[in-house]
Amino acid sequence: MPRDPESSNPFARFFAQESAGGIVLAIAALAALIVSNSPLAAWYEGFLRVPGAVVVGDLVRIEKPLLVWVNDLWMAVFFFLVGLEIKREFVEGELSTRSQAALPAIAALGGMAVPAAIYAAINWGDASALRGWAIPSATDIAFAIGVVTLLGSRVPASLKIFLTAVAIIDDLGAIVIIALFYTDQLSVTALAGAGLGLAVLLAMNRAHVMRVDLYVAVGVLIWVFVLKSGVHATLAGVVTALAVPVRDPAGGSPLQRIEHGLHPWVAFAVLPMFGFCNAGVSLAGASLETLAQPVTLGIGVGLVLGKAVGVFGASWLAVRLGLASMPVGATGRQLLGVALLCGIGFTMSLFIGGLAFGTLGPEWETRVKLGVLAGSLVAGVAGALVLWRVPSSASRHGSGSAGPSADGPLGG
Repeated sequence: MPRDPESSNPFARFFAQESAGGIVLAIAALAALIVSNSPLAAWYEGFLRVPGAVVVGDLVRIEKPLLVWVNDLWMAVFFFLVGLEIKREFVEGELSTRSQAALPAIAALGGMAVPAAIYAAINWGDASALRGWAIPSATDIAFAIGVVTLLGSRVPASLKIFLTAVAIIDDLGAIVIIALFYTDQLSVTALAGAGLGLAVLLAMNRAHVMRVDLYVAVGVLIWVFVLKSGVHATLAGVVTALAVPVRDPAGGSPLQRIEHGLHPWVAFAVLPMFGFCNAGVSLAGASLETLAQPVTLGIGVGLVLGKAVGVFGASWLAVRLGLASMPVGATGRQLLGVALLCGIGFTMSLFIGGLAFGTLGPEWETRVKLGVLAGSLVAGVAGALVLWRVPSSASRHGSGSAGPSADGPLGG
C-alpha cells in the first residue's frame, strides 16, 4: 500500500518537533515566572483578563477573558492533536499490536495510579484538596522529550519510543479522567446537541468522507455544545480527532496530513501561550513551609516519587512476569532515568489543577503551580542526572536483545 512521503518516518519527525516545542514551552513558562515576580506583575494579571467574545447573531454569544479562551479553546486544538496522535499510534503506530503496547501501557497505568495514591494519602481527610488527586498523574511529553534530546546517545531509541508511548497513553488516561471526574452540572440539551454532532462525525467516517475541513467544521459546533454542557470543552477536540480517517482509498493519510500541518502550531503557539498564561505565580513569601503545604507536597512527591515508582515498578513487574519485554538495548538504570522524566507533568498537570481548583480561589491555584513547577523541575533534573551517568556507548552498543543489561536494577 503506498504511503505519504512525509509519513515515512513519523516518529522521528514527531520526536524532533516535540523536543523543539519543549524548549519553547520552557522559555514561555520561565518568562511567565519572571514577569509575575517583577514590576510587570500587574500587567501580566491584566493580560490574562483581556476580554474576548464570539457573537453569531442571536444564536451564539460566548464572552470570556483571555485565560479562559486559552484553556478552553486553544487547548481544544491541543487535545485535537493529542487525539490524532493517539489514533495513529493505536491503528498503525508503536501501539498497534499487543506486544508493542504491553510495556508502555502497563508502565503508564502504574505511573497514573501510584502518584494519585500518594497525593490522596497526603491529603486524606480534606475533601477539597482531594479534588486534585489526578494532578500528578500526567506526563508532559514535550518537556520530557526535550530533556531526552539534550542527552543524545545516552538514551537508546527504544527508550525514546517507550517514553513517547507512555506519555501518549498518559494523555489518553487524562482525557478519560477529565471526562469522568472533572465535569460541572450537565446540560442535557447541550449534551444532546454534542451527541448529534458526534453522530454526524461517525456517519462521515463510515461514508469515507476524506475532507478534513468538514470534520473540523462539525468539531467546532461540537465544541460549542460541549462548552455549554458542563463537560470540559477540550474533549470536543479528542472526539473530532478520533473520527478523522487514517487512510484514504489511494493509501494516503488524511490524519497524518492534518497532524503534520497542525503540530508546529501547537508546539510553537498553543502550548507556549498556555505555559505563559498558566505558569505565572508570585513567589513572594514562598518558603519551605509553603512547599510542605499538603496540596503542593502531594503534587511534588507524586510527580517525583510516584511517577518513578509507578512507571519503573510496573515495568519491572511486567518484565519479571513475562507480560512484556524490556526495550531493546536498554538497561534498567536507563529505564529508571526515563521513569523519573515521566514526572515532568507541566502542561496536563496545570490543566487538571485548573479544573480541580479553579473555583476555590487564587491560593489553591498557587499551591498547584508551586507543586507542579517544583515537582517537574526535580523530576527532570533527577532523571537527567541518572541518564547522564550512563556512558553514551551503552546506548550506541546495546546488547540488541529484549532482556535488560546487568548494569541496571532489572539486570541479574
